Amino acid sequence: MTGFLINILEQGLIFGIVSIGVYITYKILDFPDLSVDGTFALGAAVTAAALVKGVNPFLSLIIAFIAGLAAGAITGLLHVKLKITNLLSGILVMIGLYSINLRIMGKANVPLFTQKTIFSNSFLPVITIALIAFLIKILLDMFLKTKLGFILKTTGDNPQMVTSLGVDMDKMKILGLMLSNAIVALAGSIMAQYQKFSDANMGTGIIIVGLAAVIIGTSILKKSTFISATTTVILGSILYKASVSAALKMGFPPTDLKLITCLIVIIVLTFNGNGFNLNLKRTKGFSLGGVNIASNKESAKGF
Repeated sequence: MTGFLINILEQGLIFGIVSIGVYITYKILDFPDLSVDGTFALGAAVTAAALVKGVNPFLSLIIAFIAGLAAGAITGLLHVKLKITNLLSGILVMIGLYSINLRIMGKANVPLFTQKTIFSNSFLPVITIALIAFLIKILLDMFLKTKLGFILKTTGDNPQMVTSLGVDMDKMKILGLMLSNAIVALAGSIMAQYQKFSDANMGTGIIIVGLAAVIIGTSILKKSTFISATTTVILGSILYKASVSAALKMGFPPTDLKLITCLIVIIVLTFNGNGFNLNLKRTKGFSLGGVNIASNKESAKGF
């Protein structure tokens, strides 16, 4: 039983890192970025190629992070420079990364059983994963409290204000996408070293896992003012993995994993009552004859 709980905690923390990345795009930027399915596998592919060549496993984490930055930048440039919709930009990068990941690894699957990893030490894997996860969380919390971090949060919440301040909103979107995909790629690197192999298809459905964790965390812990948003998504990821593991423990076949995920999200949204909005505070409106008409329900009550 102890091993079962530790396994939930280990995988929950790894996907908690993914959830932090997803949180940046979906909750902060209000940007539905599907490229994370590709960047998760990208981090694993880059790490596998590096480890096979004898690169230090901790250095491979940094390499994966940089690769994720590049992938996020491409998604952002497709959107802000080529004017491709945010959803399609992510899909294009996700599809393109599948071929790139195959080229990096040279084949669809690379085993790492004989390679030295970040877990090749005297520490328990759960301790190593927890240290990395909370380091990412603390660094992101610190960044979001800086002037640049506040502007990044305002970009998704109130883009008109960002523009009025003379800040290039397109650059802020690119920055957010780079940061998000870099964190997801880092999680992919950790996962590859944790399970000791990298597969070109290991990123499939990662966006659903990340969203499920964000939804669960923000829904269940939405009234906890003393818990930061990054902490809620990590806890949401652990709760998600616990729910899935419990379902499998009850006898459900692994082939039902995607269905279980859908049901978990539906149940959480149903009991939450308010649904899930990418950005609850965002208000859109337009002026008509000098009168501002808001598009959200609360502002429209007077009409």
